[in-house]
This record gives sequence, structure tokens and C-alpha cells, in this order.
Amino acid sequence: MTSLFERLGGEPAVDAAVDKFYERVLQDDRIKHFFDDTDMVRQRQHQKAFLTYALGGGNYTGRSMRSAHKALVEERGLSAEHFDAVAEDLLTTLKEMGVADDLISEVAAVVGNVQHKKDVLNQ
Repeated sequence: MTSLFERLGGEPAVDAAVDKFYERVLQDDRIKHFFDDTDMVRQRQHQKAFLTYALGGGNYTGRSMRSAHKALVEERGLSAEHFDAVAEDLLTTLKEMGVADDLISEVAAVVGNVQHKKDVLNQ
């Protein structure tokens, strides 16, 4: 069976989606403040690596979601509302890029996974 990563278009598609996604995130008043002091080149690289892994396209060697978001939760109030805004921005980006609804639903199942949410929110 072909991975979701491959069905979405592989590395070029993930690269383009992440770049467009962060354009949207940095304009989203609900969440843009979390990225004020972030090296966005590095952030994009991390997100591309993580999404590649999460969508079945490779290995991920970065920090765990729990570790990567711990300070944001404890010091900056990252909450479920913010997690949902990020997921919404990603899915909207994919829709605008012309990704088929069935593939967007599969991505939603991956990024909205209850365990991912718990890990990001350190629960």
C-alpha cells in the first residue's frame, strides 16, 4: 500500500504545504504570537521532517512533541484551542492547494490524533 506521504505527492508536496502553512500561521492572530522568537527556517525544516514521518514517508529524529512544546504549554499557555487552530490552518492550506478531500480527511486523522494532541499539550 502506498503511504499517505506518497499519495500527497511526496517531498515536494510536503515542502510546499509546510511553506504555505506557515505563511497562514504567521497571519493567524490566534497563534502567531507563539512564533515571535522562532527561527522560521529551522521551524519549517522540523515541521517538514515531522510531517514526512507522520504521513509515512520516513524516520523522525527530532525532539518528541512533548519535549518540543513543553515550554510553550508551561510558560506561554499553549492550549487545545491553539492546537486546533494549527490543525485548522494545515487543513485549510491543503484544501487551497487542491488536495483531494479524502486525502485531507486522512491528514486530519493523523494530525488530530488524540495522542498527538496530548503529547503536544503535555497531558
